[in-house]
This record gives sequence, C-alpha cells and structure tokens, in this order.
Amino acid sequence: MSRAVCIVDDDASVRKSLANLLRSAGFETLSFAAGDLFLASALARQAGCVLLDLRMPGMGGLAVQRELARQEWRLPVICMSAHWDEGAVRAAMALGALVCLGKPFSEEVLLKVVEEALVGSQ
Repeated sequence: MSRAVCIVDDDASVRKSLANLLRSAGFETLSFAAGDLFLASALARQAGCVLLDLRMPGMGGLAVQRELARQEWRLPVICMSAHWDEGAVRAAMALGALVCLGKPFSEEVLLKVVEEALVGSQ
C-alpha cells in the first residue's frame, strides 16, 4: 500500500501545512498547485489517495474528479473546501469522493480519513 498522499490546493500555505502534518504522521506527500499539474504527474500515479481542493483557479476539483473518472484512475479522493454548498457536496460525492471536509478541519479528522482512504485502497 502506498503511503503517499497527493495534496492539490492553489494555496501554498495550505499545501505546506498539510504536507508537514501528514509527514509528521508518517505519510509521504506530493504537492500540486493546480489540478492539471496533478493530473500530468507520473509520480501522482503512485499515490494512495488525494486531498483535493474543490475551488481553484483553472481546473477545479470537480473537473479533476471528472478527469480521474474518464481516465479510469481509481484513486481515493478526499475533497476539501472552505466554501461548501449542497450542490458541490452532492457533485463531489457523485463523482466518487470518499468524504468532503470543510476547511478548517482538525488534524485528527484529516489523519483519520487519510488512513481510512489508504486502507480502503488496498
């Protein structure tokens, strides 16, 4: 099982803090500032799951999820956003998200859902 977690968020401070937290808990991390950079990465194909921000300039999280489905890339997706609405939650879940986290979320919740995503992807 890969312990690598991809972090896709346009906010550099969010990427850095999530990467630091995940690494301190024993996970490997790969960070991407945009959805298209994540999708183009050969290294991302080795990951165990992805933390995906839904609201980003350019290719947003829902578009990334649609592309993952189109490519039949079966990667567990944990969506996150500071701006949830019922339509976005329904769309993310319909596209296969395991969970939708509202920012800010606790370290404990994040580590729990990442562990569950990685165990479920075996």
